[in-house]
Amino acid sequence: MHLLCLIFDEYETLDLMGPVEFLARVPEMKISYVSFDGGMKRSKQGFFIKTKKLSKMPNESVLLLPGGQGTRALVNDSEFISRLKECVLASKFCLSVCTGSALIARTGVLDGLKATSNKRSLEWVKSCGEAVKWQERARWVKDDKFYTASGMAAGMDMTLGFISDHFGKELAQNIANETEYNWQKSAKIDKFAKIYGY
Repeated sequence: MHLLCLIFDEYETLDLMGPVEFLARVPEMKISYVSFDGGMKRSKQGFFIKTKKLSKMPNESVLLLPGGQGTRALVNDSEFISRLKECVLASKFCLSVCTGSALIARTGVLDGLKATSNKRSLEWVKSCGEAVKWQERARWVKDDKFYTASGMAAGMDMTLGFISDHFGKELAQNIANETEYNWQKSAKIDKFAKIYGY
């Protein structure tokens, strides 16, 4: 399977690198770091990553979309949203972390489906897709081919959940053990929602 990490300036580093750490341990998982214009992309924390220009999604691919401050401008970038929609529709699975779900919601493909996002930014995210069934209390949500995670570290729990669903519970647990990560297996437990008023 081929994982494509779609990156933009001002993405949140952990949103990307947390899931990548786990997915890189899935046997025969190919990983590519891509953007629509190619070149270097800078995270909010100043981490640079070299991306390849994405023209077409490969077959049987997984699309990973981080969140971060960069999403605030991109939800109003019609060209970006149009190209993102093509990629989402062509993907076999689509994973988003934090406010990455706002970008996917803006394409319209999440309309009528359940999804979640960072609770600190949830009201803004809701405005990007009012027909989405936003889950105010969820660590992550799976609906159809979409996996959407709440805040940054929630993306790691979601990723292990995705691996468990499609590559086996044993592999997911082994990866958690190898990385000494305390995996929250329940997608429904969201102790941070209450902090932000949900």
